[in-house]
Amino acid sequence: MITAGDFRNGVTFEMDGNVVSIIEFQHVKPGKGAAFVRTKIRNVITGAVTERTFNPNDKYPTAYIERKDMQYLYSDGDLYYFMDNETYEQTPINSSVLGDNFKFVKENMECKVLSYKGNVFGVEPPNFVELEIVKTEPGIKGDTATNTLKPATLETGAEIRVPLFINEGERIRIDTRTGEYMERA
Repeated sequence: MITAGDFRNGVTFEMDGNVVSIIEFQHVKPGKGAAFVRTKIRNVITGAVTERTFNPNDKYPTAYIERKDMQYLYSDGDLYYFMDNETYEQTPINSSVLGDNFKFVKENMECKVLSYKGNVFGVEPPNFVELEIVKTEPGIKGDTATNTLKPATLETGAEIRVPLFINEGERIRIDTRTGEYMERA
């Protein structure tokens, strides 16, 4: 059990039948009245963020989220298959569980599979990936003085915006959390 007075960023607990994680917290002691804890919490399964205040003495059961490193193997329709690196067991995961940033993952990449009591609710790709550009317009010589970006298609099919000096066939590093170009690889 965890009390609301012990809340810290990243703490996960069960509340009203849901598993929630603390994004932000603030202990407030007004001059008049009882103290309280103001929080921003995220439902880890649906991703919904809400603000809520708690009495510091409220108690909630702690929720343990399992984060397992697994290798993405292949997709078959709406199912994406991941392999446990220790047992070599394959796990199919529905495409509805995958986030928008999964478009940067290609076969044989390591991902973190998040589960609670055996139910998979999310897949975290690596923070940075190196991918090849398969389609983009060629840069014009001398047109590099500004921070202008152009569209580019990656080997996974994802589209991002890259600087003008990047050409087809080059490998670039991408931040999967924001979907932005970082640098040449």
